[in-house]
Amino acid sequence: SVLPAVRAFHALRPLSPAEVRALWPLVVLRGAVLVVSGEQQVQIDGGANEYAAAGVEREWRIFEQATSVPSVVMTGVIADALGVDGGSRDGRGAPSSTRRIPAGRGAPPEATRLETRPGIDPARAARLDVSIASDDVDAGAWLDPDLEERLALAALDAGASVAWLERATPRLSESRIRSAESPATIPTGIDAWFAEAQHLTADGDARLVIETADGATILDGTVPSRVRARIRVEAPEAPRVPHLVRPEYARGWLALTADPAVGLGLETRPAAPGAPRPAGAAADAAELIARRDRAFAEVQEHYYDAPPRIERGWREHLVGTDGRAYLDMVNNVTPLGHGHPKLAAAVAKQLRTLNTNSRFNYGAVVEFSERLAALAPDPLDTVFLVNSGSEATDLAIRVAMAATGRRDMVSLLEAYHGWTYASDAVSTSTADNPNALATRPDWVHALDAPNPFRGLHRGADAARYAPEAAERIRELAASGRPPAGFIAETFYGNAGGIPLPDGYLAEVYGAVREAGGLAIADEVQAGYGRLGHWFWGFEQQGVVPDVIAVAKAAGNGYPLGAVITTRGIAARYRTQGYFFSSTGGSPASSVAGLTVLDAFRDERLQQNAAETGAYLKGRLQALAEQHPLIGAVHGLGLYLGVEFVRDRATLEPATDETAAICDRLLTLGVIMQPTGDFQNVLKVKPPLVVSRESADFFVDMLDRVLAEGW
Repeated sequence: SVLPAVRAFHALRPLSPAEVRALWPLVVLRGAVLVVSGEQQVQIDGGANEYAAAGVEREWRIFEQATSVPSVVMTGVIADALGVDGGSRDGRGAPSSTRRIPAGRGAPPEATRLETRPGIDPARAARLDVSIASDDVDAGAWLDPDLEERLALAALDAGASVAWLERATPRLSESRIRSAESPATIPTGIDAWFAEAQHLTADGDARLVIETADGATILDGTVPSRVRARIRVEAPEAPRVPHLVRPEYARGWLALTADPAVGLGLETRPAAPGAPRPAGAAADAAELIARRDRAFAEVQEHYYDAPPRIERGWREHLVGTDGRAYLDMVNNVTPLGHGHPKLAAAVAKQLRTLNTNSRFNYGAVVEFSERLAALAPDPLDTVFLVNSGSEATDLAIRVAMAATGRRDMVSLLEAYHGWTYASDAVSTSTADNPNALATRPDWVHALDAPNPFRGLHRGADAARYAPEAAERIRELAASGRPPAGFIAETFYGNAGGIPLPDGYLAEVYGAVREAGGLAIADEVQAGYGRLGHWFWGFEQQGVVPDVIAVAKAAGNGYPLGAVITTRGIAARYRTQGYFFSSTGGSPASSVAGLTVLDAFRDERLQQNAAETGAYLKGRLQALAEQHPLIGAVHGLGLYLGVEFVRDRATLEPATDETAAICDRLLTLGVIMQPTGDFQNVLKVKPPLVVSRESADFFVDMLDRVLAEGW
């Protein structure tokens, strides 16, 4: 956590190599001075000095933190972060590809040779891979504590002379889910299983350390056959090195060791172009963002100012390149969770056999359309397939215009429906587009946001929203501009997972139909069981729309969206020409949609949304009783919002606090983002597979942030 301050100072007043070497020992010394002077002052004053007494405990914490990692390691970490050679004494600070040991401690030469008796055949060595890129860690296999052992013994059984895991590459098998602290995933040496017993010795003065899996040192250097040996080559004067270290400190610890694989003659693997840097996840993530900024349109934003590099997911967890697992509490795109094996297998099989456009005659598009239509209430029976939520809402608007021969549309304030021309036109969220209200075309008519918490009408007065909206629609019709349709999220998601007032959609749908228009339900976020007790959001309101737009959950991250309506309404689209989407309804996307529906049925995801969602909301409501920053907990099922306010009476939005809370949650292993026009609501929309244990972890970490500060 000190590195940003050190980097900022270095950017304005560069530190020399000598200053880099001196920095952390001075931090330790400063901590010692604070403790000694504070304790002395307390003794001198005989306990009468309350100021000094109150500070002693804090000063001890400063000193203990400063000495929790050896100074030589912190110096290496700082040197790496600044691109300065922390071991150089020539004053020039030239960068070095291999960090030397600061303060004159000699590092073991990279070429330290290791002798083995009776010896191994490097040509028959099997290098194992448990990194995030390995197929062997798929489907959550990395959580199996016996994974490495099974892979090693299988390799030996297949004829390998030695099976080994390389140094410095983050091991996903050593990661932990639901951890507030990054786990020790970076090995400072190798792990080896020999087919026959070997006696190991090292030349030179390097310190050869051989340990068993439980940390016991093998003193005579003899490693039994088929038993894990943890082998390190350490600098002789350096502090003892842990075999596995946390990624934040890896560069400092690795500078104290050499690679035993080189000494054993085992083939080391050069990094592929563009591959993540072993044990350098923070720098690697920053470098990737820089490349992204050069090639990717800047307006396509990313989460967090300094995001980790995420390259793997499993269920409700996302994994960084350093092996750190994060709890994903925001990803409603993947209701089945990340890395779903059946979905991956089904789509891969279809891609191997056929993937073309939907104008060809194949079975998957028919079966998916039939099953999707069957999930909609009567009389909705006809499906259009597209690629995204934006396309779905855009097409739904165009369907309404074609069916009615009109162009005016009614939408709600504080709403987001997509980025295409029509879906953006009816979007009014200033969080997504600060100019949304000023640039809305004249054919879009926005109604007041029916927000019972901070809207125009609050609490019991929220019942006024529906009749006022209905009256506005009647006024439009009387003025000669009857609407083609009314579009709204069926659950006010963009504002923070807020249910619409009871009876709202029934009255507004009635008014728009009375005027000859259509009712469009934007189910892109609320649909597909996220509310728990209902598959569609409009069911919670007791209504049936004329058109449904859905996406996100439909493909579990695979590009798939749909519009569902009646045969008669769909037929009127012919007045606009024909409709075609190249990959909407392709064989692969249709198979993805079918597999998602199978998983909803077989894995009881909607039931989990109801049960775990109710449990999670209860815990969040209990948290609100302890922390006044929480103004309200909105939502149903796994579509929740935690709204932060600076004052519960004025409802002043705590926008800056919300952003800082999200950043602090990331350091504690939770991915969370704000939503709402004031960006002061946590959008709690995890994959529908989220467990009760994960719900507890999220609430516990949020409680910790609100208690400790951010």
